[in-house]
Amino acid sequence: MVRPADDTQVCVCVCVCVCVCVCVCVMAQKEKLQCLKDFHKDTLKPSPGKSPGTRPEDEAEGNHPAREKWASKLDFVLSVAGGFVGLGNVWRFPYLCYKNGGGKSFWLTANITNFKNFTSPVTEFWEHNVLGISDGIDDIGPVKWDLALCLLAVWVICFFCIWKGVKSTGKVVYVTATFPFIMLIVLLIRGVTLPGASAGIRFYLYPDLERLKDPEVWIDAGTQIFFSYAICLGAMTSLGSYNKYKYNCYRDCMLLGALNSGTSFVSGFAIFSVLGFMAQEQQVDIADVAESGPGLAFIAYPKAVSMMPMPTFWAILFFIMLLLLGLDSQFVEVEGQITSLVDLYPSFLRKGYRREVFIAIVCFISYLLGLTMVTKGGMYVFQLFDYYAASGVCLLWVAFFECIAVAWVYGADNFYDAIEDMIGYRPNPWMKWSWTIITPALCIAIFVFSLVKYKPLTYNKVYEYPDWSVGLGWTLALASMICIPMVVVIKILQSDGPLIEVGGAHAEPGSSEGMLYNEL
Repeated sequence: MVRPADDTQVCVCVCVCVCVCVCVCVMAQKEKLQCLKDFHKDTLKPSPGKSPGTRPEDEAEGNHPAREKWASKLDFVLSVAGGFVGLGNVWRFPYLCYKNGGGKSFWLTANITNFKNFTSPVTEFWEHNVLGISDGIDDIGPVKWDLALCLLAVWVICFFCIWKGVKSTGKVVYVTATFPFIMLIVLLIRGVTLPGASAGIRFYLYPDLERLKDPEVWIDAGTQIFFSYAICLGAMTSLGSYNKYKYNCYRDCMLLGALNSGTSFVSGFAIFSVLGFMAQEQQVDIADVAESGPGLAFIAYPKAVSMMPMPTFWAILFFIMLLLLGLDSQFVEVEGQITSLVDLYPSFLRKGYRREVFIAIVCFISYLLGLTMVTKGGMYVFQLFDYYAASGVCLLWVAFFECIAVAWVYGADNFYDAIEDMIGYRPNPWMKWSWTIITPALCIAIFVFSLVKYKPLTYNKVYEYPDWSVGLGWTLALASMICIPMVVVIKILQSDGPLIEVGGAHAEPGSSEGMLYNEL
């Protein structure tokens, strides 16, 4: 039996680690900004009388960018932070850690009972009162109208957050992107001060190395990275396209990436400290204290809230935090889709109120699709979508082809030149190797490995999905994956000349199709 550390020691260690990380980040950022200011001020400074976001060809032709811009840098940073730091950090990351072992399982006490499992009141309320969960996906059941109304309210709020473009989005994020951080710190402090929290944190920090042999662990890790950073989803690209052309996006990527990973790490402390307390209270193993599914956060966080003074007040703030976290990610992703389609058909969708009507249609269709997930069997449908449609397999596939298109078809050197033209200096050389070799190799390796070691989906390690639902899941996955090679083949067949000449024509840096910023 592993002897857990004293709760006070763990609390002090966590606080010291957080303080050290903050100090290091602040000092590093201060030094980096000073270097950039001294070394690149002449490069980044726009010419007199010219807009910093105006491209040379626009100035020569007398055209001005028709697309709107962010009102300030802070609007953009908070919007990206809201898209980054969402339910993927506070909800998805902890439950994936718990699902894949977290750390080596150990008994908190030698008093082993004869019960196979002990269900807490919070778990009972979540499964039977909130979800009303059925016996399986075959028994989808009726729509739970209380959840359907909540879903409707969320989509109505999402519509009004983005219907005026980045002007409305940039103002909303001042609340939606900052409040969750305050609540997360409160939950962290409450969690690490509970009895038994140290055991939960040890479970979190000491991984079960045997689980590394399981390909599902690697797939979940890859999926979490893509899901959390919104990689290959188009949202971050769309938000960045509203910046001025000379905006230093490279700097923001580094800082926001560190913020994203740090939030996930801190969320793990908040969740697992509460799980340690629940395990000690129930006299069971941490691995058996709660279900290892998407509902984990809705079990652990409310338990921490219930241990606070004025629990009703903190419970209200907690669920407001979850709402804001979900809204941030939701309207950022929807904004990415809307931006892509509006830019594809600008002459039609930018007239009058057509953009607003189009957003309303997208939100309404999304609401109808979401109704399947607020039925009594909705949790099974939700996990089916999460496992297949938004899985690491799909995102790894997209990431592989994106790297090939940018690094090999367009050319890594051309891409480097385009970045230098935008931010005034060339990024670290290791990024070129990452685009060309490391990232594509890792993506294809994990992709193949996951297919070879594929395991059918289960819910809560007990319920096995029927064959028809697994087939539906793979259909959802292939619906997005097959589009890329299909369009490649169609474009090649429609083009004249050998394949090398066709690729070279589209990758020519000087052509109107070759310069990446022409698409922005």
